[in-house]
Amino acid sequence: MAELSAFEEHRGRLWGVAYRITGSVADADDAVQEAWLRWQALPDGEAADPRAYLTTVVSRICYDQLGSARSRRETYVGPWLPEPVVAASADDAEALVLDPQDRVTLDESVSMALLTVLERLTPAERTAFVLHDVFAVPFPEIAEVVGRTPESVRQLASRARKHVRAGVPRRAVDRTEHRRAVEAFLAAVAGGEFDGLLKILDPGVVWRSDGGGKVTAARVPVVGDEKVARFVQRLARGFDPARMAVLVRDVNGAPGLVFVDPVGEQAAVFAFTVAENGLIAGIDAVLNPDKLRHLDLDAL
Repeated sequence: MAELSAFEEHRGRLWGVAYRITGSVADADDAVQEAWLRWQALPDGEAADPRAYLTTVVSRICYDQLGSARSRRETYVGPWLPEPVVAASADDAEALVLDPQDRVTLDESVSMALLTVLERLTPAERTAFVLHDVFAVPFPEIAEVVGRTPESVRQLASRARKHVRAGVPRRAVDRTEHRRAVEAFLAAVAGGEFDGLLKILDPGVVWRSDGGGKVTAARVPVVGDEKVARFVQRLARGFDPARMAVLVRDVNGAPGLVFVDPVGEQAAVFAFTVAENGLIAGIDAVLNPDKLRHLDLDAL
């Protein structure tokens, strides 16, 4: 049997790889569990480099998952957003998805905006991008995962990189400025201040909400500061402060908002993209209860 402590040493990295490839907490958990079972069945000493071996194993599992996931998402009701990673602080979030050996910053590589763009890539492009650009896995090792030549994998990663650069605005503000924008948004919503919302929303802001047909949500993106402000104000009318709590928490590596209804055991998670001008350029609202099952509402 392979050394079990070696697997635990790399568990954080494996989960981080799996989550970025699949965009799903549940699928990442399943992939890591399957990798664990395969590792247990491996003869002792079979893997000369446990880190590389396990990364390849979990990546193959996730690559296979993407095929069936794409077919499910083609029939998904409304926009599909990743399952959010929510933590009380940046340190907690980093510990959840990163192996200390990687030293990869959480915010850029796991942002909701990036994961949403990765959904537009082919499974091979997405896998190549995550492994090479985020985790610095060499092309020959990625080739083993996707069944291509190293040169083909290099081209896959290059195409994916171009899509990401075109579709993901870089986070040009620091955490303090990002949090300031989120808190200004919350204050304007709580105060019913339409003008206050307009002041913090970028003119081209895009609102995406993922209800999955399980709860009421906009089935197409809402675009533009005035349209988003009006939409948010309509939503706010259903907020009961006596029953629901709103928390500023790290959502996929940056300050976001979590709405919790302790009585109904329901939640909604909001991730924000803040542009270089300090205004909110994107709001991704995950409302589908199936995508929030992993959250420990009591711990938030």
